[in-house]
Amino acid sequence: MEHSLLVWLLPTLALVAGVAIGFLLARLLPNAVPNSTQRQLDDIQERFDSYQNEVVTHFNSTASLVKKLTQSYQDVQDHLSEGANRLALDEQTRQRLLAALHADAGQAPRERLTPPREVQEPPRDYAPKAPNSPGMLDEHYGLKK
Repeated sequence: MEHSLLVWLLPTLALVAGVAIGFLLARLLPNAVPNSTQRQLDDIQERFDSYQNEVVTHFNSTASLVKKLTQSYQDVQDHLSEGANRLALDEQTRQRLLAALHADAGQAPRERLTPPREVQEPPRDYAPKAPNSPGMLDEHYGLKK
């Protein structure tokens, strides 16, 4: 009986000692896996937040610049209208200048070019032949009689 108790007692004590040592090492080591994973996760979250802020800033800047561009375009239109009113020599010239100015501003986008309406045959990958004439694969093709 003493021998069977020793057979069971030694592996059990080794198992308990191994679990205790493993637990202590996991607690005491600073570079434990869960801590480094958490640091990596925090780093990725910080980079993502920074990226989101950059995107928001970019689109806000773009909206501001487009607004400035629209205002500048309106200022140019107003300047040209005032110049046409002040500098045109007669009423007919003034009306033509103003009509041309407003026609460009309100002009609808151009239509896309459309292909011709007639039905076109797709290109062939062989040479056409006349009816009742020999084709290119005929042994007498191209020979004079």
